[in-house]
Amino acid sequence: MTNTLLQLAAPAILLTMTSPAIAQNASSPPPASVDLGADRITIGIGPALLPSYTGSDQYILVPGIAVQGQVSGIAFDTAGSSLYVDAIKGHGGTGWKPQLGPLIAARLNRTTRIGDPRVSALGELNTAWEVGVWGGMQRTGVVTSPYDTLSITASYQRDVGNAHRSYMVSPSISYSTPLSHKDYVSLSAGADYIGRGFGSYYFDISTVGAAASGLAAYGGADRAGWQDWNTSMLAAHSLTGDLTHGLTVFATAGHQRLLGRYARSPIVADAGNAGQWNGALGVAYTF
Repeated sequence: MTNTLLQLAAPAILLTMTSPAIAQNASSPPPASVDLGADRITIGIGPALLPSYTGSDQYILVPGIAVQGQVSGIAFDTAGSSLYVDAIKGHGGTGWKPQLGPLIAARLNRTTRIGDPRVSALGELNTAWEVGVWGGMQRTGVVTSPYDTLSITASYQRDVGNAHRSYMVSPSISYSTPLSHKDYVSLSAGADYIGRGFGSYYFDISTVGAAASGLAAYGGADRAGWQDWNTSMLAAHSLTGDLTHGLTVFATAGHQRLLGRYARSPIVADAGNAGQWNGALGVAYTF
């Protein structure tokens, strides 16, 4: 699952804290009372700091909320304003597991709270309502214990509304491990490949837009290509119970680097920055 800097919630709040991989201390077997395949739901909330748009050098503070869980072996989680469902039931144990399922997303880039007045003068854009599919392979029990996980995934999503009318393909790799019954860390890296309509919609500037904003006209983003690479991390500490239930505090941090013709857009090169950070602090409850 990709980190796309969707503009309402922390893109790095990937609350994988409740996956079987982080259920127990790495140096001890799970207690008999713990069912790693049991139903569970985690709800997390907290403030998130994000760029005001993709390519901005100005930041906004927004409320973030995320939900992650598993019901009858079907896993689901949110990432920003996206929802992912793994339709292949998990067995709750170590070994390999295929992942495949649908996703839906609302892309809110430049729909509100545009920080730079020149970019704001270009006008607000439509929300992109996207649907797609994601899949991959996950290995539980990799290096440190029977409970760490390595996941390699890719997603495809397309606008079905009246925005960019194009697509994004996002491969990613992530590694997660418990440090104890109460502590957990996760690292991920990915990239985003976008269609020509996507690039043109978010990065090109028409002559009319140039006259209104003072930015130079630009048409170089009207081709498919790699938009960015991105990294993120999450750290969590359980305050009550352990990582499988109770109250947890978490922190996230992420970085995105725009590439090539998209980084050269005046929206980025003159009014923003190709490198952007994001982060969040919050609390989560698992039941």
